[in-house]
Amino acid sequence: MKKIKQKLHSVLKLAQQMETKPRKYGTDIMLTGVEIHLIELVGDNDNSSVTDVAKLYGVTKGAISQRFKKLEHEKLIKKDTDPTNSSRAIVNLTSKGKVAYFAHKHWHETMEGGYTEYWKTLEPEKIAVIEEFLTKIELFFQRMLEIE
Repeated sequence: MKKIKQKLHSVLKLAQQMETKPRKYGTDIMLTGVEIHLIELVGDNDNSSVTDVAKLYGVTKGAISQRFKKLEHEKLIKKDTDPTNSSRAIVNLTSKGKVAYFAHKHWHETMEGGYTEYWKTLEPEKIAVIEEFLTKIELFFQRMLEIE
């Protein structure tokens, strides 16, 4: 049990470092994990509103608007008024945003290091155990956040 806790702690720490380490993703702009994942979300969901993106990302509209200000300033996204609802802003990637989007997709494809192949070799029972374990951890973290 101790080895699993240590390994989980190490994985979470590495994931946190990856989210905060900026990269250029084919542009001249340094983007954090949060920023590139917002670009990915916008790229995967053309013509979404700011509210839609906030819901998809699981944060408030205000939090998304704050992040979008930088991305818009850097000309990675553009916001336009929805022609069917003037109080709604539609978000899309600019050409520069699309470069970052596709560079990020390519980064994932090249940096996965055999991860996909490994999953293909696992027996369904092992995958079920991993899914159950991750679900338990997810529920634990959700409960901990509710307590605070």
